[in-house]
Amino acid sequence: MRTVFKSLILILTSTLPLATAVADTSAVPVPTMAERISVQSPWARLMPPGQPNTAAFMLLENVSEEDVALVAARSPASEVVELHTHTEEDGMMRMREVAQIDVPAGGRAELRPGGLHVMLIGLVEPLSPEVPVAITLVFADDSTLEIEAPTRHPRDMPGGRHHRVPPQ
Repeated sequence: MRTVFKSLILILTSTLPLATAVADTSAVPVPTMAERISVQSPWARLMPPGQPNTAAFMLLENVSEEDVALVAARSPASEVVELHTHTEEDGMMRMREVAQIDVPAGGRAELRPGGLHVMLIGLVEPLSPEVPVAITLVFADDSTLEIEAPTRHPRDMPGGRHHRVPPQ
């Protein structure tokens, strides 16, 4: 009887680590919000010399089954970076800062002229056609995604100038 009891204890103690390892799901890494986002076609608008501000645009695609929120951005190209949108007031498009840009699960957020965008305020130096703009996207979980946005001349922007709303 004593031998059976010792064998049982030996079996239980030798399989306990295996049972713990199988039951421990904390070892599975959870993707950060930045890892759930695919950035497509980023670009920044070139501005004439003397213009202190510009904007960057891109398509954010959420490849996960959970919502993602872009809450900030940074860039060495400007003193301040803000998330903005456009609203129509009295026939004029006006920019305003937004707290975040939501990217729904399995969905997209399009940052485009006349809509949501990353505003680069107080350019440190004029942007160059040959040098892409480094931008760090910051998400609600504090994860970050580094991107480079090639520059485009305003004449190459879809729809050209976008601050006026055409009469209806």
